[in-house]
Amino acid sequence: MNALRRSRDFEPSALAQTVVDDFIRDGAHLFADPVDPAACADLLAEIRATRDFDESLFLSQAAFDAGPQYTGVNPKPGRNLLERFEVRLGFVEQAPQLVEAITTLLGPDYEILNKKVVCGVPSGSVPDWLRQRIQGNPVNNLGAYVRPQYRDVTYFYGIDFHQDLIDYKAREADFLTLYIYLHPVTRADAPLYLLEGSHTLGGSVFPHNLSRIGDTDWLYVNGRHGETVARQKILTGGAGFTAMWHACTLHGTQPDAADHERISLRYLVARRHPGPVGLDAVNARLRGPLSLTDTRADLAADGSAAVKRNTVNQA
Repeated sequence: MNALRRSRDFEPSALAQTVVDDFIRDGAHLFADPVDPAACADLLAEIRATRDFDESLFLSQAAFDAGPQYTGVNPKPGRNLLERFEVRLGFVEQAPQLVEAITTLLGPDYEILNKKVVCGVPSGSVPDWLRQRIQGNPVNNLGAYVRPQYRDVTYFYGIDFHQDLIDYKAREADFLTLYIYLHPVTRADAPLYLLEGSHTLGGSVFPHNLSRIGDTDWLYVNGRHGETVARQKILTGGAGFTAMWHACTLHGTQPDAADHERISLRYLVARRHPGPVGLDAVNARLRGPLSLTDTRADLAADGSAAVKRNTVNQA
């Protein structure tokens, strides 16, 4: 897989200090300049040409119930739609503002752990039987219900506030998430809800202890590591809108309320540089752990949902 372009001749600018300050304070940075909207539109058209994002994505109820499979249903090497479009991803992976910001936090020679297409599935595309079955689940990753040939994309119908550390047991928070909207995303298009400052309590087991206070604030408690009031930020924006956040920053989405799918790119980018980097200054200020032996307590032994609770839907 191609990697984001790195430069050993990196010279920091005002953006570098802003990125570190934003990560220390908010656990996230929202880029003022989008990546190329025209390139986003071209890639979006090619992605949409690969399939219909409607009920035809899904198994029938009978087919699913005949052999439920809840694990191993996400994109992976050899089954990842973005592998078809590697030569088209330079507008992201070589965007100067992204390269500079990531180099600031992770140092040169950072690596891509994962990159994929993420689809927020609109309500009208989810079969009635499935919508009823998943109602109230904290993580509605629909991969288990999607026909095998379409599992090269991650499909969501809302996901509760979570940390991206959730997928990496015992790994230190040495990576960040980069997220790009390929088309305009409004409040109706399953935008990301991000809790600014939630990273300060470090890693915690999902589902998280959150209580709504006021219109935009949440009280977040992480056991003996304390509590904090986190401000809710709804990430709406045009084509090319880009944000990145810390592995311990809480974020989620509500179900897509629009009449069309929300298609985005998600990258996980990790540090390899052995020397000091901007992320060190961020992690030094966390009050909680940088890694977890167990990251979630919401699943049954077969990987199905064992908890019926969804906090982000109260936002």
